[in-house]
Amino acid sequence: MTGETTITVVGNLTADPELRYTQNGLPVANFTIASTPRTFDRQANEWKDGEALFLRASVWREFAEHVAGSLTKGMRVIASGRLRQRSYQDRDGNNRTAIELEVDEIGPSLRYATAQVTRAASSGGGNFSGGQQGGAPAADEPWATPGSSSSDAWSTPGSVGDDTPF
Repeated sequence: MTGETTITVVGNLTADPELRYTQNGLPVANFTIASTPRTFDRQANEWKDGEALFLRASVWREFAEHVAGSLTKGMRVIASGRLRQRSYQDRDGNNRTAIELEVDEIGPSLRYATAQVTRAASSGGGNFSGGQQGGAPAADEPWATPGSSSSDAWSTPGSVGDDTPF
């Protein structure tokens, strides 16, 4: 949407994502990302941590179930999404404002770790994903089974000529 504030945050999860369901059965996962800046102090000749930013974040629907099943406390993640401002009254009746991240994309950071990606089975809910509508993966889809597609130039080295394509 036009005019929305989007940001990307790199940090660590402070706890396992908390998966809940609304009264209508809609899944939502909530979690906090802690992002701490580090600077090099030349006088002390050492790295120093700055003040940490703790950012509450949420994801919805099947995405929430994927996050809750994949990410755990302490993991370094990269999250991109839209900032949302929410106003409420606390138990004492004071007006409060919270800034939260509605996550569009999230994944583990591979700077200090490795990850094994597994494609999730589609729920068939009609969401457009992977070039098709719901249901099982298409037979010619390279993500379905690694190396299963003979037309995949990446899986068969030497199958592409060195000639200029135009």
